[in-house]
Amino acid sequence: MKMLKKTASLMLASALMVSLAACGSDSGSSGSSGSDTFKIGGIGPTTGDNAIYGTAVENGIQLAVDEINADGGINGYQIEYQFEDDQSDSEKSVNAYNTLKDWGMQMLVGTVTSTPCTAVVEETHADNMFQLTPSATAVESIQYDNAFRMCFSDPSQGSASADYIAENGLASKIAVIYNSSDTYSSGIYQTFVTEAQAKGLEIVATEAFTADSKTDFSVQLQKAKDAGADLVFLPIYYQEASLILAQANNMDFAPAWFGCDGMDGLLALEGFDTSLAEGLMFLTPFTADAEDEATQTFVADYKENFGETPNQFAADAYDCLYSIKAAAEQADITPEMSISDISDAMKTAMTEITIDGLTGKQITWGEDGEPSKDPTVVVVEGGKYAVLQAE
Repeated sequence: MKMLKKTASLMLASALMVSLAACGSDSGSSGSSGSDTFKIGGIGPTTGDNAIYGTAVENGIQLAVDEINADGGINGYQIEYQFEDDQSDSEKSVNAYNTLKDWGMQMLVGTVTSTPCTAVVEETHADNMFQLTPSATAVESIQYDNAFRMCFSDPSQGSASADYIAENGLASKIAVIYNSSDTYSSGIYQTFVTEAQAKGLEIVATEAFTADSKTDFSVQLQKAKDAGADLVFLPIYYQEASLILAQANNMDFAPAWFGCDGMDGLLALEGFDTSLAEGLMFLTPFTADAEDEATQTFVADYKENFGETPNQFAADAYDCLYSIKAAAEQADITPEMSISDISDAMKTAMTEITIDGLTGKQITWGEDGEPSKDPTVVVVEGGKYAVLQAE
């Protein structure tokens, strides 16, 4: 009987110790990693229609992590890195975030596309986890003080595009074809039209399509042609743009074409006749053909590691990691700090640092999480991207 009581007592004590240990290992917003490494997570589409973006971001982060670790890490601590596929879907993106939380993530680089990022930022805000998106452009994607972005926002891309077209006299009559069901496309469109009108540009046609009608653009193109548009603004992704360019060619409509960063990837699209894109201009923070030493070193290393030329999404992601390193060292954070304390320190430090990155020189951030850097416009020439010099 005494032996039974002793055994029961030992079992109860053991269960209590397991319970307390489980509580102590919680990696939620108030906990620490209990590790001597920084755990940085990434989220984006590595399968599905937007896989070219997510894969580039995953690779860009990996390249930077490897370099930073080889150079001594952040504040003397190494980085552990894990990336989760969200197929550019909001529900899957939130699930990916929870998977990374269970892994012990302390800071998030992501998500890659705007709508999933807007869903995930609700989660990071609730947990007070620091979030830096390389490429989500919607205003709502970083609507809370724990979230920052590396890329231009939708409104800034729209206004910068209108300014460039006006200041360089690229067109007298402009048509716009945009995706009204996509926050990225509609966000750029709205500010573009407002700024274009303020700059005295004439918008002669505004034609929308939706996710359910993005294969046949004959109606939109005919209206633009009939209106006499000499430039068509395309604040859309490269998949739809490839169809528009092909269909315009079939109907002998040859205006100038101008897009935004969603065009990056067009020349790498399987089966696309790159001659159709000759002369296409678009706003981008990065081109692999730039001749500066930092870009050429990055491009060479990326090709060596991943067997392909990096796009702007890879460069944005690479810059994200070096920005995190700079801010973390500015704030002198350590892995033992709680996720919330890390976030609070990073919020302040991000507004104090200045970065010379691949996607811009002298990059700074405001308290709203928006970056300040100069845009670049590229043009397709001979099947390659070339920087277009402003007049």
